[in-house]
Amino acid sequence: MANLDALKKTAEDVRKAAIEAAAKAAAEAERERAEREAWEKAEREKAERERAGSRALPRAEVEAILDAKAKAKGMHSNWRDSLPDLMKTLDISTSLASRTALAAKLNYSGHAADGSAEKDMWLHARLFKALIHNGGELPPDIL
Repeated sequence: MANLDALKKTAEDVRKAAIEAAAKAAAEAERERAEREAWEKAEREKAERERAGSRALPRAEVEAILDAKAKAKGMHSNWRDSLPDLMKTLDISTSLASRTALAAKLNYSGHAADGSAEKDMWLHARLFKALIHNGGELPPDIL
């Protein structure tokens, strides 16, 4: 009976060790996967910055710059979704004439009417892209 108990204990110890080893291997594989994904993301961002020019910044850095500008002005800004709020954060007039002139400078080729949501969304995206490619600042040709 003692031998049977000893065998059961040994089998239980082996099972526990196998479970622990499998858990460690899974955790290590997950850590390696996460590291590989982070490295690949950093490489993609680096390549994008190189294609865009040396002044380009990652989106998160540009967002931080805009948040700081809005905060410095005491604005409760919704610049992430609102073209007028983004323009106010950047000290650009939000008038319809300003938006129309800005669309012309940025070569808007759509057929939306001035002041339309479609045109405003396009302008918002183009302004943000310009900020990314110019180190968080508006290029002089946009002003």
